[in-house]
Amino acid sequence: MSPVADLKQQIDDLAALMQEFHLAEASLTVEGATVAFRRKSSKTVTTQVSSDAIVDAEDAFFAPVPMTAVIETPKGTPVSSPMTGIFYASPSPSASPFVKVGEVVQAGQVVGLIEAMKVFNEINAPVSGTVLEISAEPGAVVQPGDVLIRIG
Repeated sequence: MSPVADLKQQIDDLAALMQEFHLAEASLTVEGATVAFRRKSSKTVTTQVSSDAIVDAEDAFFAPVPMTAVIETPKGTPVSSPMTGIFYASPSPSASPFVKVGEVVQAGQVVGLIEAMKVFNEINAPVSGTVLEISAEPGAVVQPGDVLIRIG
């Protein structure tokens, strides 16, 4: 096969790969010479960002769809701190915690303590359910509105 025919075959192979894998650009370097290809789209690419991304383009060319941040809404009812203070998950350092993830709690049950001005204030579950998450670290300073635990 002649060098020109070999180069033509390599270019044809590269064009076929671009089509098969929907590539926008490709290049081929043979013996120091580089041939570059860039696909032009004559149609305007339309995207719709939703649960199903829709892309229309010439030759089934796939344009990149912009990534959108998915913010996951926490599940369950939050139990928030009513005041600034230090959160405690148990009545004393050697005692077991008031609640653990996965445990069932009843409305009004103590789920933690907040120490403010040398006074320990009980934090009660506002609803009955299962403890889904304990957000606050024991011994951490919490502010009003900080989520301590979630009950679902």
